[in-house]
Amino acid sequence: MNGNGSVELNATVEQVWAKILDPEVLAECMMGCKELVLVEDGKYRADLAVGVAAVKGKYDATIQLADVIERKSYKLIVRGEGAPGFVEAEGLIELAPGEDGSTTLTYTYTAEVGGKVASIGQRMLGGVAKLLITDFFKKLKKHVDKEQKTA
Repeated sequence: MNGNGSVELNATVEQVWAKILDPEVLAECMMGCKELVLVEDGKYRADLAVGVAAVKGKYDATIQLADVIERKSYKLIVRGEGAPGFVEAEGLIELAPGEDGSTTLTYTYTAEVGGKVASIGQRMLGGVAKLLITDFFKKLKKHVDKEQKTA
């Protein structure tokens, strides 16, 4: 599975960068994230309970930040296993400043799944992946907008 997208955020690159590296913000934005714990610099352990279609289940995951270019981009590497199967995903998140002080966040990703969850078909999995990613960035946008209103 591959995908990409972008989202306009009403905050500076510096403000958005701080948000997308904040473990509390990441945990709040990830659907079904029960816990996100820093295990070493740039690497987290996550307990996820995903309840979407046939992908329902609990996953133990590691989330790692790699190839970090301060206030510009990083690679997000996710590996998770659970009763429904496994997922390995890699995404590139890039930030670009807008003329009006806003930030454009673009992302591309590839994901591979196996086990029972893989038997439901690529079309269904593609839809679930898109839902999870769209939900993440929608929550991130709300988080950034909320902070801008209180600032």
